[in-house]
Amino acid sequence: MAVFRRIRTPRQAASLPEPAPVAAVTGEADARTPEVKIRAFRIGFVGALGVLLALLLGGIVGQLGTVILYVALALFLALGLDPVVSWLQRRDLPRWLAILLVFVVVIGLFVGLIATLVPIVVEQTKIIIEDWPDIVANVRHGDFVAWLNSLTGTGDAIGEAITAAGDWLADPANLGSLGGGLLAVGAGIAGGFTGAVIVLILTLYFLASLDSMKRYATRFVPASSRGKFREVSNEITGSVGRYVIGQVSLGAINGVLSLIFLSIIGAPAPILLAFIAFLCSLIPLVGTLTAAVIISLVCLAASPVTALTAAIYYLVYMQVEAYVLSPRIMNRAVAVPGALVVIAAVAGGTLGGVLGALVAIPVAASLITIIEKVVFPRQDTI
Repeated sequence: MAVFRRIRTPRQAASLPEPAPVAAVTGEADARTPEVKIRAFRIGFVGALGVLLALLLGGIVGQLGTVILYVALALFLALGLDPVVSWLQRRDLPRWLAILLVFVVVIGLFVGLIATLVPIVVEQTKIIIEDWPDIVANVRHGDFVAWLNSLTGTGDAIGEAITAAGDWLADPANLGSLGGGLLAVGAGIAGGFTGAVIVLILTLYFLASLDSMKRYATRFVPASSRGKFREVSNEITGSVGRYVIGQVSLGAINGVLSLIFLSIIGAPAPILLAFIAFLCSLIPLVGTLTAAVIISLVCLAASPVTALTAAIYYLVYMQVEAYVLSPRIMNRAVAVPGALVVIAAVAGGTLGGVLGALVAIPVAASLITIIEKVVFPRQDTI
C-alpha cells in the first residue's frame, strides 16, 4: 500500500508555527530551569522597617494618650450639647447666639458647683481633722461594730483593727504617701484643672464647627452615596446627643433626690454627697450602685441608723431608676437592646475605664444604626 506524503513548499514551511520545544532531561537541570532570586536581606530589611514604624506610631499614640482623651471627651460633650443648640436655633436664634447661651449656662453651673463645693470640702476636712479621735472612738464602740464582733466571735478584734486604722490615717506622713506626696497631689489637682479648661475650649470649638466638620467628612464619600451618608451621620450624632442628655438627666434626678433625702436624715455634707451621686450616675450600670456604697459608708460617721437608712433608700431608688426612670428616658435616646447595653458597658469599661463605659453605649447604638441603614439594605438588594 502506497503512503503519500505531502510535500510543503519553503514558503508554507516558513508560515507554520514552530513546534513547542520538547523538555529534555539532562544532567544540567538547574541550568535550564527559570532562575528564582530570593532577596532575603531586602525582605528582612523592609519588614524590620515596618515593625519599627509600627512601634514608633504606637509610641506616639501612647504619648498623645492624654490629648486623644481630651479630644474624645470634648467631641462627646459637643455632640451632647448640639441638640440643645439645635432646639434654640428652631426658636429663631442664630447658631452663634445659641452656642453662647449654652456655654454661659454650662460654665455658670461649673463655677457655681465649684464655689459651693470647695468651702464645704474645706470645712468638712477641718472638722474631720479636729474630731478624728472622737470619730474613731464612736465607730469602734458603736452598736454596729459590737454586732459584727458578736457574729465573728473574735472578741474585740474588729474594734482593735478600727483603732489601728484610725491611728495610721491620723499620721500626716501616711496620708501623704497615699497620694505620692503633697507635690504629686498638687500636680494632680493642677493637671485636672488644666484638663477641664482644655476640654471646655475644645468643646466650644467643636460645637461651633460641627456642621462644617460634617460637610468636610461628607466630601470623602462618593457623590452617589453622600445623601445616605448624611442621613446616617445625622442619626448617629443625634443618638449620641440624646444619650448624653438622657444620662445627665438621670444623674440630675439622682443628685436632687439625694440632696433632699440626705438633708432630711441628717447625713454629713449632704451637698457634697449629692454631687457624688450625680457624678457616679453618669456611669452606666454600676454608677448608682457605686454612689450608694460610698454615701452609705460616709453616713456611718453620723450613726449606723443613718447609714442603714441611706442604704435602704438607695436600694429602693435603684429599682425605681432601673424599671421606671431609665426606660422612659433612655429608650427615647438610644434604642439598644438590654443585653447589648450590658456587654457594651462592660467592654468599654475594660478597654477605656470610665470614659470607655460612657461612650460604649452610644458607640453600640451607632453600630446598630449603620447595620440597619447600610448593611441590611445592601444585603436585601443582592
